[in-house]
Amino acid sequence: MRLGATVPNFKAETTQGPISFYDWQGNSWVVLFSHPSDFTPVCTTELGRIAVHQPEFAKRNAKCLAHSVDDLQSHVDWVNDIKSYCLDIPGEFPYPIIADPDRDLAVLFGMLDEEQKRDPEIGKTIRALYIISPDHKVRVSMFYPMSMGRNVDEILRCLDSLQLTDKLKVVATPANWTPGTKVMILPTVTDEEANKLFPKGYDKVTMPSGVNYVRTTENY
Repeated sequence: MRLGATVPNFKAETTQGPISFYDWQGNSWVVLFSHPSDFTPVCTTELGRIAVHQPEFAKRNAKCLAHSVDDLQSHVDWVNDIKSYCLDIPGEFPYPIIADPDRDLAVLFGMLDEEQKRDPEIGKTIRALYIISPDHKVRVSMFYPMSMGRNVDEILRCLDSLQLTDKLKVVATPANWTPGTKVMILPTVTDEEANKLFPKGYDKVTMPSGVNYVRTTENY
């Protein structure tokens, strides 16, 4: 599951029925995220906040897919807890949770060692998250410790950046970028090409090195 790797077309049981990943994904982006186990406090907040933000993922043509190594009934009971804790989840719980009690998918995703997957304590999945593009490629991977919950705004920001740079192809997003703020023109683009691509203009930053490699624009 390294960047650029193709996610295999796995099958899984979920809280919303069985899925075959490619069919389920369709032409959407996917945010696939894993948790150490059900009924854990930090994970409860994460699944709840992602559920609350479901309309924002939908705006970005993205589906959410959770995973942990507990069984299906455990997931169903946990969803009821999450809905009770996060009262602002609108309607039904909006995305499926994969049941992986044999840990086969956890091994496939690179979250567990094959020899350790039967150990009930060692065999807990890490807090991993992958953003997968419609061509089934891993585009972002994030790994969090047990003590730290994810930032949903950052996940959405990553989707925005990926979709923008895929569309324009000649820009990258700088640190702390948010939609509507300046992007950076790739060094592989010549000034002549940049003049044609960005007729409304761009800024060139002079560096002490004399190498003018920083060009930014809001005109995209």
